[in-house]
Amino acid sequence: MAEKACVKRLQKEYRALCKEPVSHVVARPSPNDILEWHYVLEGSEGTPFAGGLYYGKIKFPPEYPFKPPGISMVTPNGRFMTQKKICLSMSDFHPESWNPMWSVSSILTGLLSFMMDTSPTTGSVTTTVAEKQKLAKASLAFNCKNPTFRKLFPEYVEKYEEQQLLVQPDQEQVSSMPTQAEISSPLLDGLNSIDPHKDMENQRRKSLPTWLLLLLVSIFGVVMALPLLQL
Repeated sequence: MAEKACVKRLQKEYRALCKEPVSHVVARPSPNDILEWHYVLEGSEGTPFAGGLYYGKIKFPPEYPFKPPGISMVTPNGRFMTQKKICLSMSDFHPESWNPMWSVSSILTGLLSFMMDTSPTTGSVTTTVAEKQKLAKASLAFNCKNPTFRKLFPEYVEKYEEQQLLVQPDQEQVSSMPTQAEISSPLLDGLNSIDPHKDMENQRRKSLPTWLLLLLVSIFGVVMALPLLQL
């Protein structure tokens, strides 16, 4: 059970966070446990994490602020292992370097800065820029499958649902467009309905018989020769 001083300190820090939020970070305590906080880091522009939303947890000891908290991340991110404690100078990995003057805001600012860094540490992973960008793109959809995330961060859930509504009409428009085969099928059907044998037979019927052509040529020749015979 949390000590009275710990509860008071965390309540005070939450009020301070609401009044002066940390840039690119949202953090809220669990409704049922003041010692368990949940946060979302927004990936900074100009980094492989841009557009990503990274959900994680901070667990404070009952002795806080005299002992440091444990920090972990839930969302796959390409920088830290998920569901594992992150080694940070402000975490319980380094109790010897902890300063009781540090606050939740200090911890979140340090975590965001350390995430954008590339220094290896306990719990970190090595991934390519392309892999980080892919995870950033998929982060919101991943988070929205988590019931706790949906409950504590409804604004992000609403953002995700709005994105889905924008995507669906485009998909429906693409699916409703006729394919090339469907476009050309009436033309092909018209061509296929023509019987080449019947077409050749019709052309022969329309042309004059050969014997009739020869007769007409002979008559024409005789008529042209009559004036010469009279001479």
